[in-house]
Amino acid sequence: MKSPAAAIAWEFRQRHRWGLTGLAIYLGFLAAVKLTLVVSARPVTLDTQVIFAAVMVMPLTTTFMYFLAVFSYGLAGDLAARQSMFPARLFTLPVTTGALAGWPMLYGAAAMALLWAATRLLAIWPPGFVVPMIWPGLLAASVLAWTQALTWMAYPMPGMRVLVTILCLTGLDLVVFAALEFKATEGTMLILLAPNLPLAYLVARFAVTRARRGDVPDWRGLFARLAQRGTVPVSGRRPFSSPARAQAWLEWRRHGRSLPAMVAILLPFELGLLFLVYETPALVFYTLVAVLVTPPFMAGFVAATVSRPNPNARDAHGLSPFMATRPLSTAALIAASLNATIWSTMAAWALVLAAVPLALLLSDTSPLVIERVRQFRDTVGAPRAVVGAVLVGAGLIVWTWKRLIQGLYIGLTGREGLIKGSVFLTLSLLCAAGPVIYWIGNRAVLLALWDWLVWILVVLVGLKMSAVAWVATRLYDDRLLTDRTLVWSAACWCLGVFALYGLLVWLIDSAFVPRYALALIAILAIPLARVSAAPLALAWNRHR
Repeated sequence: MKSPAAAIAWEFRQRHRWGLTGLAIYLGFLAAVKLTLVVSARPVTLDTQVIFAAVMVMPLTTTFMYFLAVFSYGLAGDLAARQSMFPARLFTLPVTTGALAGWPMLYGAAAMALLWAATRLLAIWPPGFVVPMIWPGLLAASVLAWTQALTWMAYPMPGMRVLVTILCLTGLDLVVFAALEFKATEGTMLILLAPNLPLAYLVARFAVTRARRGDVPDWRGLFARLAQRGTVPVSGRRPFSSPARAQAWLEWRRHGRSLPAMVAILLPFELGLLFLVYETPALVFYTLVAVLVTPPFMAGFVAATVSRPNPNARDAHGLSPFMATRPLSTAALIAASLNATIWSTMAAWALVLAAVPLALLLSDTSPLVIERVRQFRDTVGAPRAVVGAVLVGAGLIVWTWKRLIQGLYIGLTGREGLIKGSVFLTLSLLCAAGPVIYWIGNRAVLLALWDWLVWILVVLVGLKMSAVAWVATRLYDDRLLTDRTLVWSAACWCLGVFALYGLLVWLIDSAFVPRYALALIAILAIPLARVSAAPLALAWNRHR
């Protein structure tokens, strides 16, 4: 490479070329749609604005979080660890520490600025709405800069990085919302946000300097000495009762805390919107919907790490000798990973359920939500309202867990081409979600889909059950699971399907929805095939 800047840029481009390519294709599609609307000179209705917003919001929000993870090197580290998340392999580059920290920050700030420019240019804004020119992009760059600085810092206690990052980003968020509450001008916002970039760079340079020297402060010994002076002697950690318990603890330490940490970082920014839109009921409920879909949405990012069996090794897609030779069966290793995902899901949703009522109370939007809940209860009846709320809540929790484990079997195969291809396919489908929603919004398309809905569900169920039959046969032939485990798994799945089907029949008591369609939906909703394929993938990777 001719220069350090070119070398670091090449690494970002080479490692994330598929994601960047998908983003470029999607922005090109949005530009074509916007150009078509402008050339046709048709009046832009409110429905068009809402649909176009749905087309843009999810992919661009995904891109924002993707940029946060990419330019802070968050996809290759542990948020809860004490060590710096800056890649140690880059410390050997013949460049100064200032360049090593500065170029990723510069590229990240430029990417955030371009993302805001694309959003401002391609979005369809309501008439009379004043769109800021610069400060939202500067805010996004500031959030990224501080995320980089705080994640590259080494901390004296495990988990301290998450706490410090949440507090700092929440403080920045509160300052911005306070300025917006007092209707600050563009110039005032620039004055508030501009100092963040150089300050974050100084902190990041200090953090990379210490990490390059290998300085990692450690307060664990201090707390251990304090504990020894107490009345209760400290004898160290209790031994695990079984290898399976030890493996479950290891999986939680490696992967389980990532999803709660990411949800905790994002929640203050989302709930802070309630203090701005409290006078607009529709925006209040849009904000709450965004908060409720945050855990399953962020689970898609964490799933790449959960399914990565060896994140710190050179052959990151293969199993390390330590993992491959563990005195555990393949089924026990998979069970430990599944237990970690369950606890991770519960921790993330505990944060949401604790933060939402507090935010509604502090923002004075709780009366509005309570009134809408009463209207819904009076319309459908108290029993259906309670069961419907429980079903929606349970569905969101299960959806979050499914997002964590649905790609587990792909990551455990150890096949790099398959793993990278699935990531590119996921990004492509996410970018295509907006156009598909826009297309489905057409009345003729909706009627056609309704007519063919049952046959679509039949085909999907047929594909799922065929995959289940093939996986079950392989599991039985290879003796990866015992006969008792296979039978109990099938019985639990059938019980879940029947329970969901009964709830759907009770809730949707309509002649327009046939009951066999509800049975097909229940079969598709309860996960089975991809979870069952995880032991096969791990067994192949373990013995390759």
